[in-house]
Amino acid sequence: MYAVVEQGGKQYKVSEGDLLDIELTDVAADAKKLEMDKVLLVSDGEEVKIGSPYVEGAKVIASFQNSAEESVVKGQKLYPMHFRRRKNSKRRIGHRQKYMRVTIDKIEV
Repeated sequence: MYAVVEQGGKQYKVSEGDLLDIELTDVAADAKKLEMDKVLLVSDGEEVKIGSPYVEGAKVIASFQNSAEESVVKGQKLYPMHFRRRKNSKRRIGHRQKYMRVTIDKIEV
């Protein structure tokens, strides 16, 4: 069984037991679970339900490792460059995005 969910402006294909890094969301610091109700597609191997835009009554339940505050992880460091040709001008900027690491527990239809 798998589902396609929308979270933080991105779409993820998830199945039960997956470890997933999602965009930071506003949740309580001591929260243990996260409900994602923007489910675009659900498949159980035989039947596929496609929403328009979302599947009615479907949700994906994910849990944090310890708490929501402790599950924040950092992504890899990126170095975007600003460069102007023939002007002897270039600038390197570092950026490191933060994500929340969750484990997919259950897909409810």
